[in-house]
Amino acid sequence: MTDDRAVESQADSGWAMSGVAFAATMLLMIGGFQVITGLAAILNDEYFVRVRGYAFDLDITAWGWIHLILGLALIATGIGLFSRAVWAGVIALFLVVLSAIDNFFFIPYQPFWSLLLIALDVWIIWALTRPRALRK
Repeated sequence: MTDDRAVESQADSGWAMSGVAFAATMLLMIGGFQVITGLAAILNDEYFVRVRGYAFDLDITAWGWIHLILGLALIATGIGLFSRAVWAGVIALFLVVLSAIDNFFFIPYQPFWSLLLIALDVWIIWALTRPRALRK
């Protein structure tokens, strides 16, 4: 009976480890996408269509800085997450929630892309909150 539990524990660990690798990879990709979006908004104010009457109407340059800073933080955390450090997992969860909120407010500017990033953020949250995902 002890051998069955050891095999089950190793299988869970493999699933958790691959989930963390997935989350780290996706953090790097989403961070890169956020940086590109931020730079596009900062360098060209007319890249995104202006939305009239939107309650959370920020200047396009402000949205660009938000995306740029968040993207750089996501990339740094994704790199840290490859080491399976618990601190990187906690920061990653915080930043991914911020990314989802940021993209929710950005839906009027790029609806499909924002919804896709929100879905990927939720998938990362799932991967990082699996049992034994961040333990060494």
